Amino acid sequence: MNQQSPAPGTAVLDPAVAARLKRDPAGLVAAVVQQHDTKEVLMLGWMDDEALRRTLTEGRVTFWSRSRQEYWRKGDTSGHVQRVHRVSLDCDGDALLVQVDQTGAACHTGTRSCFDGRDLGAAAAV
Repeated sequence: MNQQSPAPGTAVLDPAVAARLKRDPAGLVAAVVQQHDTKEVLMLGWMDDEALRRTLTEGRVTFWSRSRQEYWRKGDTSGHVQRVHRVSLDCDGDALLVQVDQTGAACHTGTRSCFDGRDLGAAAAV
């Protein structure tokens, strides 16, 4: 991952926000994406400080692709845009909840949610 220091004058994640994050060894934080009004869980992505900065300041969700080793903004090629409504940090600082207005499919397979049709059949608690 590109962990270079930013060039002078380049925007960086607010240090107060950065200090609250607990990153994995690769410098990433899990980002659960949820439809803001229905609370439907759409997908899970990964963010480093720069992806989070872009998400917080640009109004569109940006992730770090672990497979491609590059930033990607949801919807730039598919048109399935995620517009940010709210971003929250969990109590441990190691996960984000990104509430969005999702246009089209959230999953790269074309389904609304990455969890559609993938139930593992767990026994329900009684």
